[in-house]
Amino acid sequence: MPQMSLGMTGLTTTASVFWLTAAGAVGLLIGSFLNVVIYRGPRLWGLVDGDPRGNLAAPSSYCPACRQRIPWTGLVPILSYIAQRGRCRACSAKIALRYPVVEALGGAVALASVAAFGAGWSALGAAAFGWALLALAFIDLETGYLPDAITLPLIGAGVLSGAFHLIVPFKDCLIGAVAGYLAFRLVGAAYHTFRGRDGLGQGDAKLLAAIGAWGGWMILPAVVLTGALITLAAIGASAARGGKATMDQPIAFGPGLCAAGFFCVIGGRFFNVL
Repeated sequence: MPQMSLGMTGLTTTASVFWLTAAGAVGLLIGSFLNVVIYRGPRLWGLVDGDPRGNLAAPSSYCPACRQRIPWTGLVPILSYIAQRGRCRACSAKIALRYPVVEALGGAVALASVAAFGAGWSALGAAAFGWALLALAFIDLETGYLPDAITLPLIGAGVLSGAFHLIVPFKDCLIGAVAGYLAFRLVGAAYHTFRGRDGLGQGDAKLLAAIGAWGGWMILPAVVLTGALITLAAIGASAARGGKATMDQPIAFGPGLCAAGFFCVIGGRFFNVL
């Protein structure tokens, strides 16, 4: 598929700046929407208790403390949070730091995708993959679930992307999806046999299948290793802040896998592996 490339591979500096700026702006807006998905999704899908505050499309955002509708001036990604000093303009209730963080990461995903793949369909596919992983990572952090409502469509979209060779060929996508799922299911089954309890959930297996479907089977070993290192680093950072971890305490592996999956797809492109 023809690609419009960035920088030295085709576009002028002005065009490159335009595409990167446009990608960053769109990514910030997508990040704002992902905050809605992260909060409302698990409640709509019955994974956790609580008021979903509507569905993913409506109503528009409002403060959960005072129920006041937030005007558009309060929904500008990152800038509104800074201008309001992290508090609701109407009642001064604190706004979670997660909101500007997800918005910033949404923009970063878009920028990285365009920088790696150029301004074209492959960049759009990579960005959509990254945004889905971003939502999954924060949902897992907050609820301990990796919802099928995101992972299963992500697997299908990844395999479909292979038919158009957006990132890797169809055969590699298909093998990646199957290998990713079976690898974690076998590890989970072995852990259950030896320890008598679940270690890796089916959500992790479906997530790795989705990553394999987008990046191909070749990146799976690097994804698992990198994801494990990120997770261990997070545990170490928590321990340094006074947190405690025990062998029986569940640990969210999803965020580490999500970060590793996106890094490996983008890195694979930069280093001409994909």
